[in-house]
Amino acid sequence: MANQAEVESRNHRKLGQDLGLFISMEEAAGMPFFLPKGMALRNELEGYWKKVHQKAGYQEIKTPIMMKQSLWEQSGHWDHYHENMYFSHVDDQNYAIKPMNCPGAILIFNSKRRSYRELPVRYAELGLVHRHELSGSLNGLLRVRAFTQDDAHIFVRPDQIEAEIEKVLALIHEVYAHFGFDYRVELSTRPDEFMGAVEDWNQAENALEAVLKKQGLDFQINEGDGAFYGPKIDFHILDSLGRSWQCGTVQLDFQMPEKFGCSYIGEDNNAHQPVMIHRAIYGSVERFMAILIEHFAGNFPFWLAPVQAVILPISDAQLDYANEVKAELEARDYRVEVDGRAEKIGLKIREAEQQKVPYMLVVGKKEMENRTVSLRKHQEGDVGVMALTEVVERFRSAQ
Repeated sequence: MANQAEVESRNHRKLGQDLGLFISMEEAAGMPFFLPKGMALRNELEGYWKKVHQKAGYQEIKTPIMMKQSLWEQSGHWDHYHENMYFSHVDDQNYAIKPMNCPGAILIFNSKRRSYRELPVRYAELGLVHRHELSGSLNGLLRVRAFTQDDAHIFVRPDQIEAEIEKVLALIHEVYAHFGFDYRVELSTRPDEFMGAVEDWNQAENALEAVLKKQGLDFQINEGDGAFYGPKIDFHILDSLGRSWQCGTVQLDFQMPEKFGCSYIGEDNNAHQPVMIHRAIYGSVERFMAILIEHFAGNFPFWLAPVQAVILPISDAQLDYANEVKAELEARDYRVEVDGRAEKIGLKIREAEQQKVPYMLVVGKKEMENRTVSLRKHQEGDVGVMALTEVVERFRSAQ
């Protein structure tokens, strides 16, 4: 484990402010404000998430942020989660701001008649939720009151459970490997406060354990830490300092489909109840961002960096050329800035290094005349003078 100085140097709250990613304000405690560079980082995370889910056969949905209190009573959240929820009163009716996305996904599933041939139905949602956390527990992006869960809700036939969970585990592995994370796995079992029959819980726990063993995954049993509606597999990713962060989860749920009367018409022309798989990979976009900031110490991989390159004209005489270079790179979808301040080039380079920008493109009189740039790489220094086509090729290979 790293020493305290190393941990503090990676603190996501300090880096978030120093790098212009996000800020926290007392006007909305626990509800972070994302700055332009933070939104660039966030958009890359969400864009990658959407791409891998589309490829894996998920359909993206969006459900309302506020729904009637009766819905949350029906789902069981009112009895089990009431103290952590926010409420409103609209048109003489009580509403709750959603702390979880699952009831909305169920309403969409129930909005039409379903056939056994349609299943599995895979819904994915980047859903904004609100939960009341004590003010003393709030911590940057790691513990907040408003956050976006990268949820998926999958409706399956009982005979599809194990195969579908195997696909979920493969997708989780793919995403974590993309960021270079190792991880460990826990199976969390029935808590003291739970919904449904013990027999259903035993069946669900056995199904999850069977998949983990079939996949050859090492796992630990976390007794009594399941969700109130079902057992779950939890994923703890390990960052560059060896710290463990609980992020992904896979939950098997027999209870909510029963509470909401979910059904599909089987091959026998009779109504059958599907099983619901709740699943997240990032856990929440905000928390995952915090972990990435600390894991990379703000030195993000090129594809993820909020600003991928900054162009540094030596004097005002090269400012127009610098903006031409910027336009050419932006046309290729790179995130680029020009530092056009009337400051010495040494200061501009130092500040670009402090901002952890992957590449610096210095342009002086010779570069402008020859239509080239002098390329520098963050933490490595001078790369050499090259044509813009060579720079683009280097950027492409850095993806």
